[in-house]
Order: sequence, then C-alpha cells, then structure tokens
Amino acid sequence: MAAQIPESDQTKQFKEFLGTYSQLTETCYLNSVKDFTTREVKPEEMKEALATKAGPLGQSG
Repeated sequence: MAAQIPESDQTKQFKEFLGTYSQLTETCYLNSVKDFTTREVKPEEMKEALATKAGPLGQSG
C-alpha cells in the first residue's frame, strides 16, 4: 500500500505547481508575443522560454 500524503501537503504542492505553471505560461506568452497589433507568434522564442523553465517543472519536491 502506498503511503498517504497529508491533505495539507497535497494542497501546498498543488499551489506550488499552479504558481510555477502560471509563471511558465506568462513567460512563454510574453516571450512569444512581442507586437500586440498583429497575430504573429515567434515559436523560436517560445522554445527558449520553455527550455529555461523546464528545469523547475521537472524536479520533484
């Protein structure tokens, strides 16, 4: 049987995940959309942002 994680720890981990996800989303968006008057997205800059932030998301705490 797997060990149960207390609900307070689960809540804390989920909040941390949501905060990290929010930062990643914002970084990718701001790095890919430079000119808000067009619909152009710069995929190469989005890849850089993802690579930069992938480390914290891949770590288990």
